[in-house]
Amino acid sequence: MHPTPAAIQADITELAVDAIVNATNSSLLGGGGVDGAIHRRAGPELLAECRSLGGCATGDAKLTKAYRLPAKYVIHTVGPVWRGGRENEATLLAACYRNSLRLAVAYRLESLAFPCISTGIYGYPPREAAEIAVDTVAEFLGEQAHRLAVTFCCFSEADLHIYRALLNKAV
Repeated sequence: MHPTPAAIQADITELAVDAIVNATNSSLLGGGGVDGAIHRRAGPELLAECRSLGGCATGDAKLTKAYRLPAKYVIHTVGPVWRGGRENEATLLAACYRNSLRLAVAYRLESLAFPCISTGIYGYPPREAAEIAVDTVAEFLGEQAHRLAVTFCCFSEADLHIYRALLNKAV
């Protein structure tokens, strides 16, 4: 049985979990928001490893070491830019969560923390993104024998309220 996913308000770069998920751009070379914070805290070694990966497609995920972060690994995923929901954004966002979870299982990780993928400069509406996140994670964990503790790490109090409300419904 999997632990129930949790939602917390925190700085994801401070979490001592097996892996944190980085909502990044397709270059994997750093940017703004959570991506920039992760790269700054992890140090230049993360950028060097990311350069060797050849980028990442929207919806896909790639794993690196975490270097100076308290986590052991960083799973980088590229969320979709919100275009009004007309360009397969929901499917691509769900793929970010699913592919990140697949990597966590493949590497036998026991704990994983997600940020709110695509809700920053990519403009995805927070409630819709959270619904996709919670539903995709619940479905994935329900299909797995591997035990994995998942945390949704929210930067804002508003996002935290959305996730907690959704998780309370899912229980």
